[in-house]
Amino acid sequence: MMTFSRRCFTLGLVALPGCTALDLLSPSGAPRDIYELQPINLAAQGRRSSRSLLVLMPTAPAALTTDRILIKKDALSVTYLPDANWSDTVPQMLQSVLIRSLASSGRIGFVGAQGAGPVPDTVLLTRIDAFEVSAQADGRFATRISCELTVLRDRDQRVLGTRRFVQDLTIVDDRARTIAGAFQQLLDNLLPEAMTWVLSRVV
Repeated sequence: MMTFSRRCFTLGLVALPGCTALDLLSPSGAPRDIYELQPINLAAQGRRSSRSLLVLMPTAPAALTTDRILIKKDALSVTYLPDANWSDTVPQMLQSVLIRSLASSGRIGFVGAQGAGPVPDTVLLTRIDAFEVSAQADGRFATRISCELTVLRDRDQRVLGTRRFVQDLTIVDDRARTIAGAFQQLLDNLLPEAMTWVLSRVV
């Protein structure tokens, strides 16, 4: 479930006819709506293990290492929503979602980020290839999450598995709440299969 908070209200902002969110400029220092994506809860089924899993910070293209919500207006240019932010940078937010989703299964002795907990038995690497909204010719918008997950055995760096996970969803407008809701739905669809796959390599 997505959580939403408003730091403060923007007064006097009027949506002009024929304009979308991309057409409205946010003055410097103007407050923005903040969105935080949530993990899933996995059913505690299957064998439990005392092993530990380290979830490293995901890697991502420079355009995604920000808390701004990225919009691809065409194949060669990107911009960001003027009136909204994620609660953290995209890699940090996704790392938190992965850790909390995996921990909810109760099947791993410890799962956490670098610098916390015991020496890990396994390590999860994540490469974010897409976390974006693309404007379409018909006026709609395509949202996409694409990431590659790799599980390593820590003691010898042996790769235990690598797999790509992709989800797409078309939305009818580029309002921040619509976009944030779409990304939550993408994660809700992607994470059950992805986390089950990671657990099969770890436990």
